[in-house]
Amino acid sequence: MDYFDVIDFWQGQKVKNSNELSAVLTAYAVNFAYNSGKIENDKITYHDTREIFDKDGVISYTGDLKTLFEIQNSKKAYEFILEAYDNKQEINEVFIKKVQKLLTIGTYDKRRYELGERPGEYKHRDYVVGHAESGALFEDVPEEMQELLDELKDISDVDVLTVAAYFHAKFENIHPFSDGNGRTGRLIMNYFLISNNHPPIIIYEEDRKEYYEALEEFDANSKLKPLIDFLQKELIKTWEKSMDKVCKNPTLKELLGNTD
Repeated sequence: MDYFDVIDFWQGQKVKNSNELSAVLTAYAVNFAYNSGKIENDKITYHDTREIFDKDGVISYTGDLKTLFEIQNSKKAYEFILEAYDNKQEINEVFIKKVQKLLTIGTYDKRRYELGERPGEYKHRDYVVGHAESGALFEDVPEEMQELLDELKDISDVDVLTVAAYFHAKFENIHPFSDGNGRTGRLIMNYFLISNNHPPIIIYEEDRKEYYEALEEFDANSKLKPLIDFLQKELIKTWEKSMDKVCKNPTLKELLGNTD
C-alpha cells in the first residue's frame, strides 16, 4: 500500500455532504481527537475521548477539568468542521478564530486571562515555544496570518498535500494564539484536505518526536519535504486498517461473481 492507493480509496468514496463524510470518518474522528489532544496533553485517554464522542459525557471521570473540557471541545470543533464542509466554508480569519475558540474555550489558565488572552483572539503577548522561539511577534500576527491566507487562495496545479503541509508548517511557525495552536493547526489542515477531496490525516502521539522534528526543519531551514514525507507516512497509517477491512469484506455482488 502506498500514498496513492489511499488517495484512490478516499476518492472512491465519492463523499458529497457532511452525512456521508461523517459515515466515512466514524472511527477516524475519535482517533484524531485523541491523538491530536494527547500530543500536548498526556492526561487525555482514548477511553474518555470515545465516551464523550459516543455518549456526549463520561462516567466516573477522575481527571482534571481542563482535560475534560479539551476532549469535549474537540467534539464540538469536529461537529463544526462537518457543518463547514456542507457550507463550503472558506478558510479565513473568522473561521480560524472560531475553530481555535471551540477547541480552547474553558481551558485558558488564570495567568493567560490576567494577561488579557481570550479564546478566539490572536495572542496579546509573546510566548516562548519550541526551541526558545516565540513565533511571530504578537503585533505582527494579523499581517502574517493574512499573508498566509492569501497564499492559500493563490494556488493552482499544486499538490494538495504540499499546500496542506505548507499551511500547517507556516501556521505553527507564526503561532498566532496564546494556546491551542497545535490542535487548531492540525484540524484546519485536515479541513483543507477534505475540502479538496483528499483524506484527512491522524498525527499519532507516539510519532510526535518525528512530527516536531519535521516542523523544526521548516522553522530552522525552510525545508518542507520532511513534513510532506511524514504526513504521507501518517496518512497510510491512518487509513490502512480501513482499507484492509474493505478488501477483506467483499460485497454480495462480488461474492456471486466469484466462481472459485
